[in-house]
Amino acid sequence: MRTMTFRATAAAAAVVLAGSLAACGGGDDSGSEPEVNTDAEFEAGTKMAEIQEAGTIKIGTKFDQPGFGLQNLEGVPEGFDVEVAKIVAGAMGVEPDSIEWVETTSDIRESSIENEDVDMVVATYTINDERKERISFAGPYYVAGQTLMTLADEDAISGPEDIASNPDMKVCSVTGSTPSVNIEEYLASPDQLVLFDVYDKCADALSNGQVDIVTTDNVILAGFVGESDGEFKLVGDTFTEEPYGIGIPKGDVAFCEFINETLAENEDAYTTAWEETAGQVEGTEVPELPEADACS
Repeated sequence: MRTMTFRATAAAAAVVLAGSLAACGGGDDSGSEPEVNTDAEFEAGTKMAEIQEAGTIKIGTKFDQPGFGLQNLEGVPEGFDVEVAKIVAGAMGVEPDSIEWVETTSDIRESSIENEDVDMVVATYTINDERKERISFAGPYYVAGQTLMTLADEDAISGPEDIASNPDMKVCSVTGSTPSVNIEEYLASPDQLVLFDVYDKCADALSNGQVDIVTTDNVILAGFVGESDGEFKLVGDTFTEEPYGIGIPKGDVAFCEFINETLAENEDAYTTAWEETAGQVEGTEVPELPEADACS
């Protein structure tokens, strides 16, 4: 597992584009850091008090998803998830350069929280009942939808319903992800599904002809399309609803409520975070912060 501690400068936090999301690894000085509340006070014994006293926080995120969590050429993760996480960390008095980012792939998100490898996970993490048996969620802070990505010249697939009628085609997703489960009902057989640990391996497999389709959430795939210089395209409409939450230890209601209140009180920062990251992808719209679920 890769970890790092660094100063997440404004230039690194911004995703650089030319009409759509380009490969990360540089930036201008237009980004902005979230406010750090150095005067925050918390009840003793809470997760917030623990993090504030330590002056640091371990946050799990993805390192392979353009617009949400992607390592740039300097090894710095950047994207909407990263910026949302920094808003929460800042409300506990943690400076951006005191955040320890931990690569947390889909298949290890629950175990990373249970084993205390991270304090929270912000990683395109769909809230569902199965996951709530092991961890708790704050949020949702964004609602995505699953869709498909193919090569630009592919004309046999217009939506998930076409997959079963093309049984020789391979569909790629990620182990432990909601999309990998959702797509199963559209397959002619389980042999059509190819699973990797990260989505950039799916994109590579699509490019070199090992698979024909990649499926995950629309905003993630839009980032890969934007980086592909016309090689990839999105296909059809979204066919699921994926509410993204922030994963935290099971039953920590106080931490959950703090995160929800923090995001509700920082909607301007939330909007800026979107505009400087995932919002740079052509065709995306600024989301409204969803109403938070009850904490439990």
